Amino acid sequence: MSQLVEAVTAAFARGGALERFDANHVEREVQLRMALGVAQAIEERSALVAEAGTGVGKTFAYLVPTLLSGARALVSTATKSLQDQLFLRDIPRLREALQLPVTVALLKGRGSYLCLHRMNQARQAETLPDRWAVRTLAKVEQWSRVTTSGDLAEIEGLDERSSVIPLVTSSRENCLGQECPQFRQCHVVKARREAMLADVVVVNHHLFFADMALRDTGVAELLPSVEVALFDEAHQLTEAGVQFLGTTLGTAQAIDFARDMLGAGLQQARGLVPWQELASACDRAARELRLAAVGTLGTLRGALKLRWAERAAKDDFIGALAGVAQTCDAAAAALKVVAEMSPDFTKLIERATQLAAMARQFSEPAELGNVRWIDVSPHQARLVESPLDIRDALREQMATAPKAWVFTSATLGDDDRLSWFTESAGLSDARTLRLGSPFDYAAHARLYIPRGFPKPNEPEHATSVAILAARCARALGGRTFVLTTTLRALQSVGERLRVEFEAQGDNIQVLMQGQIPKRQLMQQFLAQPRSVLVGSQSFWEGIDVPGDALQCVLIDKLPFPPPNDPLVEARVKRLEGEGRNPFADYFVAEAAVSLKQGAGRLIRSETDRGLLVVCDPRMAGMNYGKRLRDALPPMTLVATEAEALAWLVLLASEALPF
Repeated sequence: MSQLVEAVTAAFARGGALERFDANHVEREVQLRMALGVAQAIEERSALVAEAGTGVGKTFAYLVPTLLSGARALVSTATKSLQDQLFLRDIPRLREALQLPVTVALLKGRGSYLCLHRMNQARQAETLPDRWAVRTLAKVEQWSRVTTSGDLAEIEGLDERSSVIPLVTSSRENCLGQECPQFRQCHVVKARREAMLADVVVVNHHLFFADMALRDTGVAELLPSVEVALFDEAHQLTEAGVQFLGTTLGTAQAIDFARDMLGAGLQQARGLVPWQELASACDRAARELRLAAVGTLGTLRGALKLRWAERAAKDDFIGALAGVAQTCDAAAAALKVVAEMSPDFTKLIERATQLAAMARQFSEPAELGNVRWIDVSPHQARLVESPLDIRDALREQMATAPKAWVFTSATLGDDDRLSWFTESAGLSDARTLRLGSPFDYAAHARLYIPRGFPKPNEPEHATSVAILAARCARALGGRTFVLTTTLRALQSVGERLRVEFEAQGDNIQVLMQGQIPKRQLMQQFLAQPRSVLVGSQSFWEGIDVPGDALQCVLIDKLPFPPPNDPLVEARVKRLEGEGRNPFADYFVAEAAVSLKQGAGRLIRSETDRGLLVVCDPRMAGMNYGKRLRDALPPMTLVATEAEALAWLVLLASEALPF
């Protein structure tokens, strides 16, 4: 037995370091198995893909062997909030429990840190979007005098969507680097310097792939020096990679460029160049490109993904692309006249040239093996060209230097090879480990699939979901989630639920995604137990409501990928070219993983109890239904609505009072 294996076993054992530090620590066989699997990968410098069900304690299972090994490590998570949890809570607790002198650094993307130079520019700007922006900027300035990290997450109440954030942060395009007058005080440079000196660095998937594509986030310098690369919430890795490994031309990029050019021109070279005219032309060209991308769709409420072929051949779209290229060329030519006056102008020339080059690139055919599409939203259009998955990019990274690569999540597939993840990530040769949840699902959870229910494509389906959700919430006294697969269904179900409760005089509140920020919505749900929360994609994962606060989750229909999504179409075409069955190998596999994510909201601790309802008769009647049922934790199946409601009534009678 190696020293590391001995140390890991001792830490998790009864009376070990973890129990001595925390009396509530529970020895779990599955957690130790995962920790020993990670220890093996570290010792062998090999790749491990580990699926760990809810309650395994995967965070400690990968952190304990990593910290005890003394190896330099990079830990990547799916979101900034998970990053903060690891950096502020989990790693400090383990460092204390294991009594290890480990240094830890947190590294986020540029957009998370205050840029002092751009804040000064924003202060001198002649126009801010509105009075809220003036107030927010004053708040940022006040905070800037006391912060040591420059991480905007420190500012309480700062909305991530605030119009001020792009004005006080830098991007790869507008950062002046060593030419910046504030370079010595730069928070991004400081964060990267700390990361280079730390034993453990916590990043996120977006940063990891942005760096792979742009070599701009500090990870490029860091990665060769680490011996362990850990990816938590690895089920989000492929989509994060696809998003960043491609090329993107966003109309917001061009509008931001026009605004920055106008601000710098009026502040530093007023009267030398027709700044207003140039900026207006770039801004107008960007807005015309968005209009050409939207076409006849009219007013948009949410985001849509459009096939490239739907727009690429249209004259107005081709003309709009040319317009962006021409106006950016004109801006670059004018900026060269004053280039020597300030490093701001040199950077603006680079941005104008790059925007023009990308507009021309999207006027030509896509690279072989890549797929193109257009994301349109109420505020911008994004032209995207991307690889279909991350396998080539990840293989290239893994070939550079021997190190341990560990990928983990609660949901990575529905077979022992975890093919859903390993195929798209190019990890078919990696060792896999599947660890089921230690929770007693058979005793604590029920699964109800209503038979004879309207099919998802039938007009009465959303109404039927709402009526069933109302009956469940009524039996339970609220404490219910309804997870929908589309924003349209979210609106229909949410509005019908309100009608149902009002008609029956129920004192049950309906909370709907989109009304207020997600965090506030969750706070309301917890504060008002007699409520039903209706949420779409962002509520299927990353939501943790243990205890009696949530005891019923309804899923409106099986979460198959949308077949008309350009990325989905391209992946289907590739599978067909390989002689495979896209429905079994892709659609059902994707649905199984998403279903596990949604169902995972229900049981979050050993004592949690609840009911999962899947309002899709295909799960009971179609031949692939068994595969999807088997993908879920082993809940006890109930045959009738009466049994399901009786279970909820029992839970309501035994629930702790709020």
